[in-house]
Amino acid sequence: MNEFWQSKTLHEMTPSEWESLCDGCGKCCLQKLLDADAEAPDQDSDSLYMHADEQVFYTDVRCQHLDPVTAQCDCYPTRLEKVPNCVNITLQDLPNIHFMPPSCAYRRLHEGKGLPAWHPLLHQGSKVPMQKAGMSITTQTTISDGEMDEQDYDLRIVTWPLNEA
Repeated sequence: MNEFWQSKTLHEMTPSEWESLCDGCGKCCLQKLLDADAEAPDQDSDSLYMHADEQVFYTDVRCQHLDPVTAQCDCYPTRLEKVPNCVNITLQDLPNIHFMPPSCAYRRLHEGKGLPAWHPLLHQGSKVPMQKAGMSITTQTTISDGEMDEQDYDLRIVTWPLNEA
């Protein structure tokens, strides 16, 4: 028997199935920078999303609401009010999901890939395989955005969030 992520499209999933796709790695809660030299043609300055031809750089700077030990948000139900640019992936966002890390289940399924071998859904909800694979912020050294100056973000660029497996 196929699991729901194998037998349903993202559009067919229930809200609880959709939510369970998130592996809880915390990578989407890292601050990101766009290449300041890249100018996308016909770029809408009011756009909430980066364009596919823009380059995103991940930093090791996490949202102040993300616990570095558990990779859990301390205000998840109200995060969108407290953090205006917080990531909230919806069906409408799928065409613009290229800003998410390549390991993101939403991105992978949208791109026609399966879940990575370490994903908690493949391990009865256990995050241990994800942590052993180094895919969680809990296995990395990070700093809270409340602990640093904004002008220093470019000194904190890291590549580990781009790993897929």
